[in-house]
This record gives sequence, C-alpha cells and structure tokens, in this order.
Amino acid sequence: MEINFRKAKFSALAATIDQCPAKSIPEIVMSGRSNVGKSSLINALCDNRKLARVSQTPGKTRAVVFFDIDDKLRIADLPGYGYAKVSREKKSQFSSLADSYFTSGRQFDLVLHLMDIRREPSDEDVAMLEYMNANNIRYFVVFTKCDKYSAAGLRRRLEELKDIYDFDENADIFAISSDKKLGIDQLREAIAKLLI
Repeated sequence: MEINFRKAKFSALAATIDQCPAKSIPEIVMSGRSNVGKSSLINALCDNRKLARVSQTPGKTRAVVFFDIDDKLRIADLPGYGYAKVSREKKSQFSSLADSYFTSGRQFDLVLHLMDIRREPSDEDVAMLEYMNANNIRYFVVFTKCDKYSAAGLRRRLEELKDIYDFDENADIFAISSDKKLGIDQLREAIAKLLI
C-alpha cells in the first residue's frame, strides 16, 4: 500500500476506551515507557516536528492520542508507563487505559513496541512482550536513540538484546533515531508492506 506519511493530522483524544474512534482504517498502536520517544517517532515518520507534542516531562501523555495518516492508516499513541510523576491512583488509571486497549476486544493491526536501546529491560517491557507473544499480537520492536552507538557498537548491542528479550520469531526489529532519521525509511516501508 502506498502511504504518504506526510499527509498526517491529529484525529482524536480518548481518556477512556469508550471514547476511542471506531476503527475504519488499519490501526497501529504505539506502546512503550514514558520518555522512550513515541511522540518523536510519530513526528519523524510523518516528517512533521509539530504533529505530536514532545514533552520534556516524562509521563505527560495521559490519554490515547490518534493520528490519521493519508486517510489510509491510524496511529494510536498509548500513555507511556514507568515515569509518570503523578499519584498512584492516576498512574493506575493510565495503565488501565493501556491495558483495556489490548483486552477490550478492540481491533488493531500492529503494535510498535518502543524501547530505549541504552536501557536494560524493564519489568513492564518484559511483561508486554510476553503478553503479545501469548496472544499472537503482531508487533515490531523499535529500539530508539540508536544514534548513541557506532555501527559496530549498534550491531553488538542488538545481538545482546536479542539474547535478553524473548522476541517472537516473526517480530521485525528496527533500530532508529528520530533526531537523525536513522531507520525511519525502513520502518515506513515495513508498515506499508504489512498493510498491503
């Protein structure tokens, strides 16, 4: 499917699963820790620095934010987990919103699960991968902030992480840098190919 990622616009904001727009086009879900770079990746994919708000305060996204791409694809940006400096009650609301996205029966086509390549696995990342594997959810693993490594260092780090994580054998793995636009074209192509 040909997708013009530059034809992107904000579509909707949902604080509860009931407020999410009905699925009318293929949907990709972005998941990962707060501060992993989900908003930056959306902006890099769509070549628009102002599309998704990049917060300096981790844990700021507290609802599902939807973006429509070329009227052919919808991205659902879930609240991040881990860092939010909010009350325990609020934190559990964000996490239950993300959980219900996966358990409500809502239909989606792919999860982009983002992880900071410089960090060791978090319990939440491990749990998310186990959940997706157990439920046969199609996902791409997207390692962010990869410009911090040389080409050889990046290859070594990816091999280390493949040994640490239990990735599904069909999961595609991408190493990207939103700032330097590394790996962005390959990720666009893989998304478009999957949705053909």
